[in-house]
Amino acid sequence: MPSDLPAAVLFDMDGTLVDTEGLWWQATADVAESLGHGGLGPDDVPHVLGRSVEDTAAHLAPADAGAVAVRLTDAFAERIAGGIDLIPGALDLLRELTAAGVPTALVTASPRSIVERVLPNLDGHRFDLVITAEDSSRGKPYPDPYLKAARLLGVRPQECVAVEDSPTGIAAATSAGCRVVVVDPAHGLPELHAMSVS
Repeated sequence: MPSDLPAAVLFDMDGTLVDTEGLWWQATADVAESLGHGGLGPDDVPHVLGRSVEDTAAHLAPADAGAVAVRLTDAFAERIAGGIDLIPGALDLLRELTAAGVPTALVTASPRSIVERVLPNLDGHRFDLVITAEDSSRGKPYPDPYLKAARLLGVRPQECVAVEDSPTGIAAATSAGCRVVVVDPAHGLPELHAMSVS
């Protein structure tokens, strides 16, 4: 076990621990189509992946973002209820960090109602802290969620490793000063020894 483990590991959720980015994209595409937007394309990616429900709703329907956010959340929750897959290596990494005594936090742009549906799939892992979309006034790509997580854990962001998959999340964690490990959902999470790499 490496001696220079991080003070904490801060995990994104969608696309990092659970393979739900595709479900979120499908939910958003269906709501967009019902609003007359047609299909989503590359220009929509920065407004959908890694963003909060409210941000995506404002992108789709600025004048009616509140109602659209409710529809997006419901559509996403419906797809999650159909079953989700874990990112390869997610449970192994969480177990290794627990065994090593490294605190873990969940730092997600998803609302708490979605997080509560996902957490039971993580084999009983208990995060030391959970930061959801409701817990900071500005979400990713701003650094606020990561800064808040580090502050509440009592550690410096520079001592933390953030695990992310989207450009939006990577930007947030980098701006906060965290070291960032980027996950390719197709290949899974890195081993614990990678967490100590600067």
